[in-house]
Amino acid sequence: MQTNRPGEPAYAGVGTFQKVPLALDPRELAGADVVVVGAPMDDMVTHRPGARFGPRAIRNAYDGGGTPRGWHMDLGVDPFAELTIVDHGDAEVVPGDAHASHRAIRSAVRGIVRAGAIPVVLGGDHSIAFPDISAVAEAYDHGSLAVVQFDTHADTAPDLSGVKWSHGTPFRHLVEEGVIPGRRLIQVGLRGYWPFQEEWDWARAAGVRWHRSEEIAERGIDAVMGEVLGRIADADHLYLSIDIDVLDPAYAPGTGTPEPGGLTTRELLRAVRTLCLEMSLAGLEVVEVSPPYDHAEITAMAAHRTILEALSAMALRDGDRDPAPERPSAT
Repeated sequence: MQTNRPGEPAYAGVGTFQKVPLALDPRELAGADVVVVGAPMDDMVTHRPGARFGPRAIRNAYDGGGTPRGWHMDLGVDPFAELTIVDHGDAEVVPGDAHASHRAIRSAVRGIVRAGAIPVVLGGDHSIAFPDISAVAEAYDHGSLAVVQFDTHADTAPDLSGVKWSHGTPFRHLVEEGVIPGRRLIQVGLRGYWPFQEEWDWARAAGVRWHRSEEIAERGIDAVMGEVLGRIADADHLYLSIDIDVLDPAYAPGTGTPEPGGLTTRELLRAVRTLCLEMSLAGLEVVEVSPPYDHAEITAMAAHRTILEALSAMALRDGDRDPAPERPSAT
């Protein structure tokens, strides 16, 4: 269902992602290549709340007109012309009941996957990774889905303050409950003063791989992404889990657990583009955008543009074309 007049500015009309059509009825998902869905919950955070408002902020970070368009000048593609993209609204979360919210999110993502589309999930706190990734992984052979997690924190605690399904635990349980093998999880951008030694020991034993933010500064994002791709080359599909706090707080202040010393927005965009050009994307989530702590909406914009980067790379890859960057004329 079209919800916006073509000539209206971005700040007018209904706030779907990039002004794409709204498809609340699951039957309307048939034929879509990509379906955006919100997961507006922050019941499982351990520090600053506010990520429940993230999906709305990410959607509203669009600055164009009433028609979905977006020309990627480095790739030479408009993903909205190449892909059929709709917005499925938000999962029917239940405030104060994280388990009910997780069930609703998993059901929404499962419905998208069963419709043959790729889910793009707007978080929400990072606890949603468990229902999101579980719903996607069940559609593929075990071990054929690789997960690349961009994050400050490993999120591999067995529990935090006695809470098993915290935003700091989902990747531990994805591995321990057999959703993905440990070798299929690669973490990028880790820094700071947690996790502790016992979590690192668990990750080594489970076969999890990681690249610290300091390593990225030393080697460069392209070299690290080359190594990541080499490790998952035998996987059939890729799921990207992007915690916006992987960015330095200078680029993403609006998040619940910021940590100095992170990636630049340019590095994140380049990394996501590289992965999505080379691998078949099965799903994507961007989480932990907390608008109450955002400044000038730069965190929401970073999240929005990260999704656009993935969509553009997907469109180019699906079209089996080489990048065609805009270059000045020779004359």
